[in-house]
Amino acid sequence: MSNLELRLLSSLAKVFTRNAPSAKLDSDWLSALMGERVSLQAAYLYEGDVRSWGKITVKSPDGVQVVMRRVRYMPGYIPGNFKTDGDYISSEDGVFPDLLEPFDANRLPLINGIWQSVWIDFHVTSDAKAGLHPIVISIETDDGVELATVETTIEVIPVELPSLEIPHTKWFHVDCLANYYEVEVFSEKHWEIIENFVSYAVEHGINTILTPIHTPPLDTEIGGERLTTQLIDVSIRGYKYDFDFTKLERWVEMCKRVGVKYFEIAHLFTQWGAKHAPKIMGTKDSKEMQFFGWETDATGPEYSNYLKQMLPALIGKLNEWGISENTIFHISDEPTSENLENYMAARKIVEEILSGFRVVDALSDYAFYEKGVVPLPIPAVSDIEPFIEANVPELWCYFCCSQSSGVPNHFFMHPSYRNRILGVLMYKFNIKGFLHWGYNFYNSVYSIYPVNPFHVTDADGAFPSGDSFLVYPGSDGKPLASLRLMVNQEAFNDYCALTLLEKLEGRELVLTLIDEILTEELRFSNIPTNDEYLIKFRRYVNKRIGASR
Repeated sequence: MSNLELRLLSSLAKVFTRNAPSAKLDSDWLSALMGERVSLQAAYLYEGDVRSWGKITVKSPDGVQVVMRRVRYMPGYIPGNFKTDGDYISSEDGVFPDLLEPFDANRLPLINGIWQSVWIDFHVTSDAKAGLHPIVISIETDDGVELATVETTIEVIPVELPSLEIPHTKWFHVDCLANYYEVEVFSEKHWEIIENFVSYAVEHGINTILTPIHTPPLDTEIGGERLTTQLIDVSIRGYKYDFDFTKLERWVEMCKRVGVKYFEIAHLFTQWGAKHAPKIMGTKDSKEMQFFGWETDATGPEYSNYLKQMLPALIGKLNEWGISENTIFHISDEPTSENLENYMAARKIVEEILSGFRVVDALSDYAFYEKGVVPLPIPAVSDIEPFIEANVPELWCYFCCSQSSGVPNHFFMHPSYRNRILGVLMYKFNIKGFLHWGYNFYNSVYSIYPVNPFHVTDADGAFPSGDSFLVYPGSDGKPLASLRLMVNQEAFNDYCALTLLEKLEGRELVLTLIDEILTEELRFSNIPTNDEYLIKFRRYVNKRIGASR
């Protein structure tokens, strides 16, 4: 005798094999604007044969496309030097639901005695009809005997979800793709894989792509190097440089084709202090050699001469390709107060040349802004409140491994509402851009060697799992989503829905709605610790949009 229990859960749930999921999906929770993708999870517990197969079906309304993926468990770790808090699912190592793996719906694994879940996306197209529609999800045995059926509804709001207009970047690491797939850098196969990963990023709300005009000087051991990935070919005759932008032009054309809005130029100086030049390869007297690197003084005459020739040539191409207004530059990532003088000197070299461009950097020391060194700072969410209190215009934010306690983030061991609340926070505090360092970082810390992300999810012991990548490399050269990627997209969809409601009813009304459900003021350091707020809030926002159209 076989038995199966089936529960529908929100996208914010995390299902573990030995613990019965508690929060069931409200019957009228699913609500979507036109063009939006919303998700739920079908969690099931099978009791029967030791191993069997079933079939899962989803009946949805016309105009609503359905995609199902199996939620797979991945090894998760958090090094002891990172501070945790009482809101973690667990601060112990273990396995956590994360990878969303395509599967055959006619071969649903039925494993005796453990909870499993299927992630189900509903993409509301322009052909969908407005109103409430039933959704029926059934699991039956492979020979057609029904085991369980559950029903819910989806409300379609006949208003299109606007696109995200502010920059949203998850740093794109082309060297990791070449390493993992064992292909030559910028070979035709590499270009194919790059486009697969870029288009997938855009599809999931990431509209800004880190562009390696030279090998990005990021997460690299001092004195070491990452695999060369350089889109600008350089040669030198005396003190005169020549630049070939053929590969960069191909990159720009590819990004435009798949919908990239913003181009983020690789940092012009090394990370953690702007002391050196990035690795730049070139040709001299028909011989390829390294022109600059760790041995190069960032502000020395050789590299200054290079920048003063390269940047004007690059800007000319940006203007020619029509992307100069959507191009973002960086000086150096995460400078500290000890590096202030170095950073100021490096910035001074390029300041006049880059006048009129957005020049932004991730940092958390308010003194950099206060002294006018970085007019457009990107503070960490754990250090952002002084910047908010100062009403810094065009403020961005970021999080990474260090934002491990009391603030939004998306580690494996975080509940998903800490990921999704980001969109509401960014709207409330008028944040104009978001940066995260790891879309697909498949290296160890400092990029000393590549890792297999299916086995190593923490940069080999360096960071909490979930910090260094949001997609997995599929066997066909295409990315596989994580649960965290999908929830993060929901966060930015929330942001877009709030901007739409603001256009319809005004910002003051939206700010009132954000706070009225909460018992405490919403801040980056004070976020609600349950799913219910986000679920109810977004549903209400959609209803207001529908009523105001």
